Amino acid sequence: MDALLREKLLAVAAEADRIQRELATPEIATDPLRCARLARKNRELSEIVSAYRQYEQAESHWQEAERLLRETEDPELRDLAREEARAAEARMESLEIRLKELMVPRDPNDERCAIMEIRAGTGGEEAALFAADLFRMYSRYAERRGWTVEVLNSNPTGLGGFKEISFRVAGDQVFSQMKWEGGVHRVQRVPDTESQGRIHTSAVTVAVLPEAEEVDIAINPDDLEIDVYRSSGAGGQHVNTTDSAVRITHKPTGIVVTCQDERSQHKNKARALMILRSRLLEAKIQEENAARAAQRRIQVRSGDRSEKIRTYNFPENRVTDHRIQLSLYKLRQILDGDLQDLIDALAAADRAARLVELEA
Repeated sequence: MDALLREKLLAVAAEADRIQRELATPEIATDPLRCARLARKNRELSEIVSAYRQYEQAESHWQEAERLLRETEDPELRDLAREEARAAEARMESLEIRLKELMVPRDPNDERCAIMEIRAGTGGEEAALFAADLFRMYSRYAERRGWTVEVLNSNPTGLGGFKEISFRVAGDQVFSQMKWEGGVHRVQRVPDTESQGRIHTSAVTVAVLPEAEEVDIAINPDDLEIDVYRSSGAGGQHVNTTDSAVRITHKPTGIVVTCQDERSQHKNKARALMILRSRLLEAKIQEENAARAAQRRIQVRSGDRSEKIRTYNFPENRVTDHRIQLSLYKLRQILDGDLQDLIDALAAADRAARLVELEA
């Protein structure tokens, strides 16, 4: 292990000790927010410290075996020492790779739930139908992961598509998996409405927001303009004849959020505020990322909603992710929620890029 990595690991161990001491103080109980942040940071650092202690133990075994090789002439002891040295060296190499991966800075939002927004783009009704396909894909993937999906707002079309749909995905490490989905998804296929069998290209925009809590984003009520109106579209007589729909405008940023799926005005307002907080948190994160972008040579996830990230080609049964130039020929399985290979490949590419930057 090189001296720089060891120095960084010793600094991490010292920081972990400091956090554990602070968590043990009586004063921390009076600040729940700081306590939660320190506990989360302690979990992250503890994993690194544990791996480093294992490395030190393997290194100690290797040094002892090497010392025995230098000092003994007994053939059996020397053979045993060589075997111990080889095993310890292999263990050290494995742990060093693991430690480098753990030292790559983590996304602080990875543990959050996610708010996802799918909007039909170019392609008219065909784009709306593909938006519904993507919603089904993410719902199936969430089901495989044991997560829950809650629709927050939707604007359905007559043929079963969505002009737009917003939903919350809740569970363990949701944002760490779903954050790779943000961007433009392009579909190439023959629509059901196409009589001459021509392939059409349509596009859908997906936004993935880390769910914000009230403690993350403080919203001044004076900054909000709240309108109520009658819901439109499907929903039954009650939904369409009462002022249950809510539109919230955040005046400082111009962000507008509408919710109308619930029959209760209060529930729609709560959902709209949830989406607004998440959009404001995303804007804050993007601003911070932009400040660092010039320093990053490689960036797998740009967060740019206008970036074409993936193509779903039905005639070729192919899904291509353009960020990492990966094509998988199992389109139907992917649309049925089999997303893990894509997500794992994107996460691995991002880790590799970050590791390069860490070692630079």
